[in-house]
Amino acid sequence: MSFSQFKLDNFDVSRETFERLELLASLLKKWNPTINLVSKSTLGDLWDRHIQDSVQVFTQDKDGTGSWVDIGSGGGFPGLVVAILNADKKYPRTVTLIESDLRKCTFLRTVLRETGVKATVLNDRIEKVEPQNARILSARALADLSSLLEFSEHHLDPEGTALFPKGINWKNELQEAQKTWSFECESIKSDTQEGAVILKIRDIHRV
Repeated sequence: MSFSQFKLDNFDVSRETFERLELLASLLKKWNPTINLVSKSTLGDLWDRHIQDSVQVFTQDKDGTGSWVDIGSGGGFPGLVVAILNADKKYPRTVTLIESDLRKCTFLRTVLRETGVKATVLNDRIEKVEPQNARILSARALADLSSLLEFSEHHLDPEGTALFPKGINWKNELQEAQKTWSFECESIKSDTQEGAVILKIRDIHRV
């Protein structure tokens, strides 16, 4: 991925930000054999499958205020990408990454330190962390939608928005979740995977 291709395919960022994303990719490839941050089969397509997929989640909120909380951050998608782009846009909001695996937390903190980007990493189970009152809550490849809505009930501000990328079976998850939950949902077509979407969810209540 070149700087010009990245700008063309997504949106304008500074060269410094692109270099930070390159550093994230480099560190992930270095650490992945030891702690399995992402599936080995996706490393050859890291920019499309993980980085650009995370960029499109970031672009769903242009307000830039309050707090963005990423749960089950794992290898840092979309959490680390959000933090890097947040710095690029000089948004005043805070970014928090929640991850229960200590080794993955060490990776997340290493990337933040090496890139010079600010974010908070919380090493604990999602349900045990005190409520974050997030204005934006994100999660990628973490759990089914019903489980994500439970986490949202705990961590999302009542006026906040949840952003959940979902694969081609997203409609099945949506129908199952609607048996237990009431919510507003907008499905946004993914630019990186055919049939996938980003679910933009608000006003979450138990049925």
